[in-house]
Amino acid sequence: MMFPVGSRFSIPRFLLHLCLGFAFAIALMGVQFLAIDPSPAATFEEIVTRGYLVVAVKDNLRPMGFRDRTGELQGLEIDLARELAEDILGDRDAVVFQPVSNRERLQVVMDGEVDFAIAGVTATAARSRLVDFSLPYYFDGVTFVMLDAVAQDAASITPADLNDATIAAIDGSSTVAAVRYFISNPNLVAVDSYEAGKALLEAGEVDAFAGDTTVLAGWVQEFPQYRLVEFQLSLEPLCVVMPKGLQYDDLRRSIRDAIERSIASGWLREKATEWGLPLPQEEEVRWHSDGERDRFEF
Repeated sequence: MMFPVGSRFSIPRFLLHLCLGFAFAIALMGVQFLAIDPSPAATFEEIVTRGYLVVAVKDNLRPMGFRDRTGELQGLEIDLARELAEDILGDRDAVVFQPVSNRERLQVVMDGEVDFAIAGVTATAARSRLVDFSLPYYFDGVTFVMLDAVAQDAASITPADLNDATIAAIDGSSTVAAVRYFISNPNLVAVDSYEAGKALLEAGEVDAFAGDTTVLAGWVQEFPQYRLVEFQLSLEPLCVVMPKGLQYDDLRRSIRDAIERSIASGWLREKATEWGLPLPQEEEVRWHSDGERDRFEF
């Protein structure tokens, strides 16, 4: 129903102006809100001037990045961040760590909240559209843990030894596909967590539990009654996550060069071994750099 202006049902002029004023103010606020962009990440020159790195890391993934009993950050990725600080700034303590969740690892780099991330990120084609990646500093993959009493000599176990075995794995994970592909006739038992897999192992209901090497390596360090087999069904490159853009070329180049030196000197392999991480055979992995784009081959 419509009412003519001037009737007793019409909107008073001052209320109309007030409503229009509020609408205009809200519109302006919306425009300002939409115009806010993430702060750009620091360039190499700005980092050097500032005098320290800001690095996103994990603080709950032993042995990659975790807190020890004193609350201090430890792990392979923490050591690598300090090594990069030493290489870039000449001071291994010139680094500020920002713990992040899995969902935040790429976003904090894109939003400029950190200079780069060393947080268990696998390089993929989809992710490379959003960020840049360094050379791999470690190759994660699918492996197995077994009870010590069952495994006996974990070093001698091969994929063929797990043919027809009863194996637990996280339901819906890529681990399931890898086990089906490489292990002949496995009896797969789906679980919804690592804790559930551990319970099945302890009860003797499965022969092995399949999962990510970086997770299971920490598991056996925490629970000495388990053994990690010394092979991986897959190799997934973990890389430093860096911002895209020509202005970050110097930063990317400095990180690439530092990691190349760490690979050539054997430092990375020594650190991985020190943290109890299995390593692929030398002939399985080749690192390459063509001056413009870092590449890795299996």
